[in-house]
Amino acid sequence: MTENRADEGLVPYASLESRSQGRRFAEPGPGYRGEYERDRDRIVHCTAFRRLVYKTQVFVNHEGDLYRTRLTHSLEVAQIGRSVARRLRLNEPLSEAICLAHDLGHTPFGHAGQDALNACMRDFGGFEHNLQSLRVVDELEERYAEFPGLNLTFECREGILKHCSARNAATLGELGRRFLERRQPSLEAQIANVADEIAYNNHDVDDGVRAGLISVEELLTVPLCARHHAVVVSRFPNLPERRLVHEMIRRMINELVTDLIVSTQARLDEARPADAAEVRAAPAPLVGFSPDVAAEHQALKRFLMDHLYRHFRVLRMTRKASRVIRELFAAYFDDVRLLPVEHRDAALAGAERDGNSGKARAVADYIAGMTDRFAIVEHGRLFDPRLPVA
Repeated sequence: MTENRADEGLVPYASLESRSQGRRFAEPGPGYRGEYERDRDRIVHCTAFRRLVYKTQVFVNHEGDLYRTRLTHSLEVAQIGRSVARRLRLNEPLSEAICLAHDLGHTPFGHAGQDALNACMRDFGGFEHNLQSLRVVDELEERYAEFPGLNLTFECREGILKHCSARNAATLGELGRRFLERRQPSLEAQIANVADEIAYNNHDVDDGVRAGLISVEELLTVPLCARHHAVVVSRFPNLPERRLVHEMIRRMINELVTDLIVSTQARLDEARPADAAEVRAAPAPLVGFSPDVAAEHQALKRFLMDHLYRHFRVLRMTRKASRVIRELFAAYFDDVRLLPVEHRDAALAGAERDGNSGKARAVADYIAGMTDRFAIVEHGRLFDPRLPVA
């Protein structure tokens, strides 16, 4: 086994492997990799990660092959997260692992599916996709002989929990403590959170224009977009719209990432944390934009909410998606014999252990693991008498 040099070159307040709280189940060291590299690799190889290719951001899978999926989004988030962590001399593999895992528990049909499943689970503890991502890596993945889940490090598992209600945090022991004590996540987790926002805002612009739901002219009402549009047009006055939009977006991402690095470094220089513990004790996150860029980024988010996410075509699809989720849940919960054998047995075991809450959680696990296309097909199998049942 080679010497682990994973902490070399990192700042003292990074998440150092030498100070990791380790894994739930002890394992021999990874040899030629660091512990956080092992986390990343396990995430990339897991079943839930592969399923993300058929789970959508805004547009349902069958609406087109060129729109972002949860998989491509996660890769884009990881690319941004790696770049920022590397420039700040933080733990790049840990930030990358968190970025890649942050959507593992997301339902089919994006936020519409999550909201619908949360409504179905209202009387049974609710549904939070961040908590579901943790559930995937801790329990639901079945790959290893000696433990359930992926047995990731504490720091990776904690970073996956971007949000968590106090009620659920109270059940998570040490992992949920920072939510109860209102402490900050690691800098690597903070980077993953902001990288997520940068990626989905800018790439939803790209997908929205491609789908014809928002226009370049409408984007000019957003200061961040207008400024970069002016730069591109001045340099390339006859550029076709497809390339014009791409040039705008790549410049927007570059500005946001650059500002994030510079502003975060300035905060770190001012705060001068001695170690990762002092980062967690800070009164507010240390990773973030400058005030002016943060305001422009928020303006872009508001624009997307008003012009894309609330577009009638999107709302029609989300209404249908919500119906699919609600009807699948009701059918399975009413009669678990409709579930495939493995999931039926999990529902029966859950019911024996925790009553209806246990049964509902097993049903939610099954639905949350579905891809868009599988949920649509499964709904047809249950409710359309013209289709085969399997």
